[in-house]
Amino acid sequence: MTGATPAAPRGNVLPVYVLADESHSMRHHIEALNQGLARLHEALLGEPMAAAKVRFSILGFADTVTERLHLADLRRPVTLPTLTARGRTDYARALADLRLRIPADIRALKRAGYRVHRPAVFVLTDGQPSDASWLAEHRALTDHTITPEAPNIIACGVGASRAETILALATRPEYAFVALAGVDIGGAIAQFCTALTHSIIRSAPRSTAPPRLVVQQPAGFSMAIDVV
Repeated sequence: MTGATPAAPRGNVLPVYVLADESHSMRHHIEALNQGLARLHEALLGEPMAAAKVRFSILGFADTVTERLHLADLRRPVTLPTLTARGRTDYARALADLRLRIPADIRALKRAGYRVHRPAVFVLTDGQPSDASWLAEHRALTDHTITPEAPNIIACGVGASRAETILALATRPEYAFVALAGVDIGGAIAQFCTALTHSIIRSAPRSTAPPRLVVQQPAGFSMAIDVV
C-alpha cells in the first residue's frame, strides 16, 4: 500500500513585517505613521489577490518590542494598532526579537499548509541605535547558517538617522534609503508608507505566480550608499 499523496499547499505567502521605531524622538511624527499604515490597509483591501499572498505584522520597538499586529490577512477588515512613542532606540532588542519570531511564524504558516517565501522586514527609524551590540544581533539574524529563515531587511532612515547605519541595517545596498536633507519628517514617513504599499502589491502579482520581493524607493529618499 502506497503512502497518501501529500496535500497540495494552500498557496504561497510572503510574510511582511513593519519594524517601526517607537522611540521618544518619534513623538511628533508617530501619527503620520499610523495614518500611513491605515491607508496601506485600505489599498490592500482593493487588491485582494495581492493581499492573499501576504501575511502582515507590525512590531513597534523602543526599549522593548511590542507586537502590534500578527500575520494578518489584509483581505479582511482588521483593526490596525496605534503606535505610541516611548523609550530609547534599541536595535539589538528588535533584531533579537525577529530572530526568534520569524522562524516560529514560518513554522506556523507551514503547519497551516502554506508554502512560505523568505520574509521581508521594512524598518523605519528616525535615530541612531542606543548601543553597538546590535551589530552582533544583526549578523545572527541575517546569517543563513545561523538563521535559515533570515529575512530581507529594507531599511529607511529619517530625522537623525545616519546613512552608514541604515546601510549596515539593510541586507542589500539597494534596500537602504535615507530621507533627503530638508525633507519634512512627517511627509517622509507618509512616503515610506506609500512605497511600502506599492512594494507589497508589486511583490504579490495578481496572477497565480508566487510572490517575489520588489522594493520601491520612497519619494523624497535617496539610496544610503549614495550619501557621502
